Amino acid sequence: MKAKRITAAIKHPALTLLGLSLLTACSVSTPKSDAPPSASPATYAKADWKALPAVSDSDLQAGFSAWRSACPRLKSDATWAPTCAAAANIANTPTAIRQFLQDHLEVYSLRAGGHHADGLITGYYEPVYSGSLTRTARTPVPVYGVPTDMVSVQLDELYPELKGKRLRGRVDGRVLRPYDDAAKISAKGVNAPVLAWLSNPMDLQFLQIQGSGRIRLDDGRQLRIAYADQNGHPYRPIGRWLVAQGELKKEDVTMDAIRAWADAHPQRVTELLASNPSYVFFTKGPDGDEGPRGSLNVPLTAGYSVAVDRTVVPLGSLLWLSTTRPDGSPVVRPVAAQDTGGAIAGEVRADLYWGTGDAAGKLAGDMKQKGNLWLLWPKGAALPHTPVGG
Repeated sequence: MKAKRITAAIKHPALTLLGLSLLTACSVSTPKSDAPPSASPATYAKADWKALPAVSDSDLQAGFSAWRSACPRLKSDATWAPTCAAAANIANTPTAIRQFLQDHLEVYSLRAGGHHADGLITGYYEPVYSGSLTRTARTPVPVYGVPTDMVSVQLDELYPELKGKRLRGRVDGRVLRPYDDAAKISAKGVNAPVLAWLSNPMDLQFLQIQGSGRIRLDDGRQLRIAYADQNGHPYRPIGRWLVAQGELKKEDVTMDAIRAWADAHPQRVTELLASNPSYVFFTKGPDGDEGPRGSLNVPLTAGYSVAVDRTVVPLGSLLWLSTTRPDGSPVVRPVAAQDTGGAIAGEVRADLYWGTGDAAGKLAGDMKQKGNLWLLWPKGAALPHTPVGG
């Protein structure tokens, strides 16, 4: 929310991935081509149900409900459609859910290179920034929709092995050339609708990192915007640039630290933002209080939806997560794989969606936790890749 969720290819909202995406090259899902970057072959180690860490009844129910909310989107998915159909009438009670899971799913521990079970868990959120529907002296920063002259080419229509990959550019005569990078777009603008205006270019940058957000208008209304497309250039984390410049230490890179630096060095903000050539274009999102929509096009559930590397974990899958909050308190629960992000690459890797607003943003921005993931996979279904013994 893709920002977070938002990626060398930020896909729909999400993106996200606040803490790490400020530092690491990307899902967004570099703002990406719409598919997360390739990861090394996934490792799935067969495990027993007893290997799963204990989860509270309330977390079990909330995680199961978040997963089941996406079932209408999985009707044509050969792997998950039968399981979803069986889940339709399961009572939302701990006993019924536990029995259903054990009857229909198998447990696989996700392992990284060298069969390591430990991985990285980060967080993302839906920011809220003040803005306007018209340009004013206070709000000079445009939030662009998709440019009318940008061409998108889906490569897998000709090359199936490039599934999910696409090119974006501008037609110059008979040649498709790369679209403008962020620096040129910021300096010269683009031929695109302007959805809203913000007061601070840093707000726009963080909105692009997250991949979705809300703009608070003067009359109290909130305009929801969501990821629509991206200019095709790779995502380069602005936090990494600050580290390379000697302005911040790697361990100190957070959204708050970057914003504080920008506030203290307004004359260098253009240079900072130009270090990231990626530029995200938005569309108006749905009204209402539901969460932003992830790559699976279902509303994300705060605390129970995650962005994943879909070359490892197919969208719509159910995972068992064990990690901690930044304060060390445990987070153990089933979570639904409903989003992708460019910085979310690898076997034991997830970006946990924390919700909307400043409190969620603080939690998401501080999340760089060690964690473990188990894939709960339909019995008898072929795994996405070759498993190993566990």
